[in-house]
Amino acid sequence: MKAQTIMPLLKTIGPLAGLVFAWGLFAFLAGSDFTSLGNARLMLLQAAVVGTAAVGATIIIITGGIDLSVGSTIALGTVITALLLQAGFSPAVAAIGAIGIALVVGVVIAGLVVGQAGKIAALAIAALFASAIGQSAGLTAGLITFFAGGIFLWRMASAWVPRLELVPFVVTLALWGTLRGLAKGVADNQGVYPENTGWLGNLMVSGDTTLAPGVWILFLVSAAFAALLRWTPLGRHFFAVGSNQEAARLCGIRVNKVKLLAYVLGVGCAGIAALLQFSFLSMGDPTTAEGYELRVIAAVVIGGASLSGGEGSILGTLIGALIMVIVDNGCTKMGLENWVQDVVTGGIILAAVLVDRARHLKT
Repeated sequence: MKAQTIMPLLKTIGPLAGLVFAWGLFAFLAGSDFTSLGNARLMLLQAAVVGTAAVGATIIIITGGIDLSVGSTIALGTVITALLLQAGFSPAVAAIGAIGIALVVGVVIAGLVVGQAGKIAALAIAALFASAIGQSAGLTAGLITFFAGGIFLWRMASAWVPRLELVPFVVTLALWGTLRGLAKGVADNQGVYPENTGWLGNLMVSGDTTLAPGVWILFLVSAAFAALLRWTPLGRHFFAVGSNQEAARLCGIRVNKVKLLAYVLGVGCAGIAALLQFSFLSMGDPTTAEGYELRVIAAVVIGGASLSGGEGSILGTLIGALIMVIVDNGCTKMGLENWVQDVVTGGIILAAVLVDRARHLKT
């Protein structure tokens, strides 16, 4: 059978076959400790955080981008949530704060990627001045300073600062360290423990016969993004930009706007994942989610997405996230050390990339 026939079939059934194989392997090796209903619920909880972030990363990777700062965004989100709760704000406001900071990160990444570094710097300078004035003269004065100064500096940047497009890998690698450091600084290098977490503390709590709300959030986010990709013009534009950016531009697609929306939506999912992580920990932890970048990207790639852009699916990403969780959980149940899990994870990623390259061979 020719490669043109085998590879599309492998793309369709490969991730699902990998999921069945991984589960069957650990069911055989680890026995009832792995196959129990309680462990299945635990694996779904573990998949909720990584899976939610991976759903957003799917959009970014489809457009040809990458996000190496997802773990740091999650950590910062947990800290922001805990600080707002500690300050007496409601759980709803804390949730908005976590998702809001993630959306801001998405805008910053997109702005740097599409060549708007000057405008991003202008807003950052305006925010610093507004913060200083707000502390001395009040919130209203701070907001006026931010909007007035932001508009002025934005126009100056538009007129005088040249467009410098940056590579997503470099931008998000820089933010990987910046956001993690910001989380540690805001939290004063320690965990933040609010007295009352409200309903946010119950998002990752399963009942005897029910799934945790966090798992349902994963399913809802996945369904929404799958519908976006499948049935909307924006979804088709994501694929078009990732497949051939210049061709998409010639077809009238506003490439920079598409990239902006991809990063805002994608990183926004990391904000939702931060809420689930906070619920799992019941605290704001600036050191949490270390290494989640690897897990999230692995889930997307294992699910059939191409790192060169233009391909990917939400269902495949969910399967990829479940495979990662099954491997981690199965290795733990067998008593294997963490380094073994890292080696296995790396091997799975390498195999997924090799399959992706093979699918693009022309024979």
